[in-house]
Amino acid sequence: MTYDITALRAQFPALSAGTAHFDGPGGTQTPQPVIRAIAEALAQPLSNRGQGTPGERNAESIVTKARQALADLLGAQPTGIVFGRSATQLTYDFSRALAKTWSPGDEVVVTRLDHDANIRPWIQAAAQAGATVRWADFDPATGELTAADIRAVLSPRTRLVAVTAASNLIGTRPPIAEISGLARDAGALTYVDGVHYTAHTLVDLERLGADFFVCSPYKFLGPHHGVLAARPQLLETLQPDKLLPSTDAVPERFELGTLPYEFLAGTEAAVEFLAGLDTEATGTRRQRLASAFTALEAHEQALRTQLDKGLSSLPGIQVHSRAVHRTPTLLLTFEGRSSTEAYRFLAERGVHAPSGSFYAIEASRRLGLGDTGGLRIGLAPYNNGEDVERLLEGLSEFLTL
Repeated sequence: MTYDITALRAQFPALSAGTAHFDGPGGTQTPQPVIRAIAEALAQPLSNRGQGTPGERNAESIVTKARQALADLLGAQPTGIVFGRSATQLTYDFSRALAKTWSPGDEVVVTRLDHDANIRPWIQAAAQAGATVRWADFDPATGELTAADIRAVLSPRTRLVAVTAASNLIGTRPPIAEISGLARDAGALTYVDGVHYTAHTLVDLERLGADFFVCSPYKFLGPHHGVLAARPQLLETLQPDKLLPSTDAVPERFELGTLPYEFLAGTEAAVEFLAGLDTEATGTRRQRLASAFTALEAHEQALRTQLDKGLSSLPGIQVHSRAVHRTPTLLLTFEGRSSTEAYRFLAERGVHAPSGSFYAIEASRRLGLGDTGGLRIGLAPYNNGEDVERLLEGLSEFLTL
């Protein structure tokens, strides 16, 4: 594997400002090929999709290529890729479509580890359908959400399990394949929030067993919109609210209005950029992505080890990210000091590590942090050892004040 971090960083214009970014879980910086793809899409003739004019053909080509790119990234079928404004919007849309199939007394499982975007839509949809919400808890001492935690709240009336593939707050990666198997055995569907997971691990939809999987390209070097992956055959069974003249074809029946063609072009470029992270990888794009994510995980693991070692030598810090399997994401709190103070102190020194609960409000409360949360440190492909040292030096200085 070859992971050239210096060459990689040169592809990100935003890094020239000098900030060390640890805000990847909230959104990554954008590489030049993605910026260029967006600009080129807007510079060429572009109109509603079709085959009659250059603008129509360009739009059709952009959408087709973007679906294939996301299918390669997620281990899915192109006709099972749905585009939306955001993962939150897609989850709301699908919660309403799925709730049409529920009856009073049916049950929906949500977890306290999840981002609220994979909790509140299901609670609200269940309320409208007369269904019951059952909560799966996680262990705040270890950060672990286990298959046993899900099994404990399953029943013959369970219709859906909504669970995160990786916590955006503390990085925990639950055993999704095992959880999906349990849900399937109970006759339930599994809706997986993969927004944080997709940025760090190559997704294999079939291996995970997820019926629905959502992610956001802007968390993995792309533009701001949402993506849902599912089996086309499953999508055929759902009838969303839609306009009368809009197509009933899958996946288009779930895509309301005109798609953001320029963003889809940028997303295809982001997937291709990721596929090139291992500069010596060859083969299909899916094969190159597999090599790239192996290289990326090794790079991020090395930085996380450096970070863990440095933090262990600093007094007065509590690390809340403790799960055995987790992303390179850490949540910190400080003895006698607020995480907001730490965020502001670091920001003044050109280090961006934000503070908050980041919409994982249930997880923050379960950890005993209320709605305040903590300081979140999240690694991205362009972080390097110098970034980590700047962060550790800033925290050390903050703690001595």
